[in-house]
Amino acid sequence: MIIDDLAVPIVLAPMAGGPSTPELTVAVTEAGGFGLLAAGYLSAHDTAARITATRAATDAPFGVNLFVPGPATPADRYAGYLAELAQTHSVGEAKYDTDDWAAKLDLLVADPVAVVSFTFGCPTVEEIARLHAVGSESWVTVTSAAEARIAVERGADVLIAQGAEAGGHRATFVDRPEDDATDPLSVLVLLQILTATTDRPVVATGGIGTGAGIAAALAAGAAAVQLGTVFLRCPEAGTNPVHRAALATETPTMLTRAFTGRRARGLRNQFMVEHSATAPAAYPEIHYATAPLRAEARAAGDPDNVNLWAGQTHSLAPELPAGELVRTLAADTKSALNAALSRRIQVC
Repeated sequence: MIIDDLAVPIVLAPMAGGPSTPELTVAVTEAGGFGLLAAGYLSAHDTAARITATRAATDAPFGVNLFVPGPATPADRYAGYLAELAQTHSVGEAKYDTDDWAAKLDLLVADPVAVVSFTFGCPTVEEIARLHAVGSESWVTVTSAAEARIAVERGADVLIAQGAEAGGHRATFVDRPEDDATDPLSVLVLLQILTATTDRPVVATGGIGTGAGIAAALAAGAAAVQLGTVFLRCPEAGTNPVHRAALATETPTMLTRAFTGRRARGLRNQFMVEHSATAPAAYPEIHYATAPLRAEARAAGDPDNVNLWAGQTHSLAPELPAGELVRTLAADTKSALNAALSRRIQVC
């Protein structure tokens, strides 16, 4: 299994929408980690081009992440929200698509990579079997024990345990407003539950940005950690300048559906504060509807009207080349583990 052969137990999170690049994937992989290339929001054709670019730069194995499509949302559930936004912003067409799911799955069966990871749901038994047949492992992102059971039953090889601290979209299989009253599990809580109740390797993700954080996850049973926010300021990342500059601040994060119709964690800004309370669960319809206003904000250098996805430890993200960052984190992890082992623990 890929996770057992990593020189450094660091997986690059697939950050769709710009930050994920072949260059970043290669840099993490060449430094001994494992790179996941984001295919979310890309066509099968563009995904193939990014796979080709990555292969041209490294002989090491890497993976590709897909968004599992959900059902369309009836227009009457989000029409009022669009009317609200249209009063002050440019609003685009609220449309539904499957993110080219079938074509991208066909591509990855015809031209396999080492790992295909999944967000927003779990593929069917048959779809995972297709990937297994061509030698690809299936890694499924989960946020609860119930989701983990589904993933295991369908044949997932690895579980990616996403804690509430994570930046970007919550990976929940179904995004339901009625669940908002229940606190989402932190990564350490979820990690302990999954390692105690499943036999699959678990990759921990969410708010981990230092060697000490990695050491804590490994000590709690993680086979590796998946890091995203900490790489956003690396030169190889395709992070927008507005986003890149905001990460170094101490601005708190919050969960919101305001930008995409699906709960996601980002730096708190004016748009979130004004619209989170009324934003419906309607993904990807709201994602497409807010695309024009987000594009305008990025072009204008306006951090108050664009999604600045980030985990809770975003202020710790350094400006370092990705390979150097992986090596630094690996050394700091080893130091943290050694320091923990050197502490005397008396059992009374």
